[in-house]
Amino acid sequence: MTLDELLASPCSALLVGFGLTNRAVAAALVRRGHAVVVVDDRGGDQVGAAAVDLGLTLADASVAIDAYVSAADLVIPTPGLPEQHGVFAAADDAGIPIASEFDLAAVWDDRPIVAITGTNGKTTVVELAVSALAEAGRAAVAAGNTDIPLVTAIDDPAIEVFDDPAIEVFVVEASSFRLARADRFRPNVGAWLNFAPDHLDVHEDLDAYEAAKARVFQLVPPNGTVVANAGDAVVMRNIPAGVRVVTFGTPDADWRVNGDDLVGPHGSFAQRSELWRSLPHDIENTLAVAAVLAPIGVEPEAIARAGAGFTTMAHRLVPVGQLDGQTYFDDSKATTPHATLAALRGFDEVVLIAGGRNKGLDLGELVNGVPHVRAVVAIGDAACEVAAAFAGHARVEKVTTMEEAVDAARGLSGGEVPVLLSPGCASFDWYSSYGERGDDFGRIVREREVAS
Repeated sequence: MTLDELLASPCSALLVGFGLTNRAVAAALVRRGHAVVVVDDRGGDQVGAAAVDLGLTLADASVAIDAYVSAADLVIPTPGLPEQHGVFAAADDAGIPIASEFDLAAVWDDRPIVAITGTNGKTTVVELAVSALAEAGRAAVAAGNTDIPLVTAIDDPAIEVFDDPAIEVFVVEASSFRLARADRFRPNVGAWLNFAPDHLDVHEDLDAYEAAKARVFQLVPPNGTVVANAGDAVVMRNIPAGVRVVTFGTPDADWRVNGDDLVGPHGSFAQRSELWRSLPHDIENTLAVAAVLAPIGVEPEAIARAGAGFTTMAHRLVPVGQLDGQTYFDDSKATTPHATLAALRGFDEVVLIAGGRNKGLDLGELVNGVPHVRAVVAIGDAACEVAAAFAGHARVEKVTTMEEAVDAARGLSGGEVPVLLSPGCASFDWYSSYGERGDDFGRIVREREVAS
């Protein structure tokens, strides 16, 4: 039975994990008359209360998952559930379909979707694309791996989330977690920005992570468009045969840089000097937006206007204060070495604060940014790994709190070079999110600034 057929009449869905996305999924299923069973290995009062709010009971996680799977018509894992979790094998063995949030949305709604994935830059590209669509007079919303799950976004007329309920285009931040098992999802445009090791604490291995990302191309229908970073060999080798391809990034790509000009198939459409910021990855992100939106009829001039007025995203290379005449930058959203290296490309020289909880990645890659790094302050659970990576390449100090990190970085800078918090790791050792980590860093810098 297809997913469309399953959802055409009341069915029983097993939700494994009950975070933000699966709570939205549960609400959407209940609104449509389906039965929902929730299992969450973590449990806890907040999870139980969220289930009660929807009129659901949190099932006993100590019971073998096979029992719940066998009683379900459909299994929906929470994004980020490790691929080694027993529910995947149980569902496959029982022949029970596994669906993504994206699949449900595809059954329930047929408005245009632009899906954007990549190890880094997804959020910026999604938000800039929404801004460009607004400049073009098109009502759009960012959904998916954002504060608004896609199943929530498609129900906009029924809930008080949007000022304008007439959403024309959904710009979807497509994480590997959501893509890995997606099958019914059909984005009109599927873009892959870049690839670097990440989430090896969730995916079985690097090949599985690559395969999950590649789904964004495979799910694009025959009349859709694949958008690829021409400078990324992994992205390019995953382009399926027989699809319409648009490229960006390299001098011979469809969307590229020529001096100060950002250039598309019909010539220059923006100037680097007029963008909100012109670091290398900002230019690449703007080109990606142009490549993504052109297939759905957005004029490049709208991208240029959006790029000129775009507001820098929180925790993404945001200046938070000055000490001794040098600026301190919060790039807490950089949770992989690849993201940290992208940030380092924007500096001639810098003191780097790096570390946190490693996601199973090779932190040795950070030394590729050594020409820009005067010294390193190593933080969090991975402090020893960071120190080992930079041994023999840069001076390193290990600290045990963010206060110590700021003070150590200040001393290493000596008022001569900026300081950059770009951890290359997750935040879940000291903090509950990268946002909390960045906020704490900014608070400490501002306190020192006032006291100076």
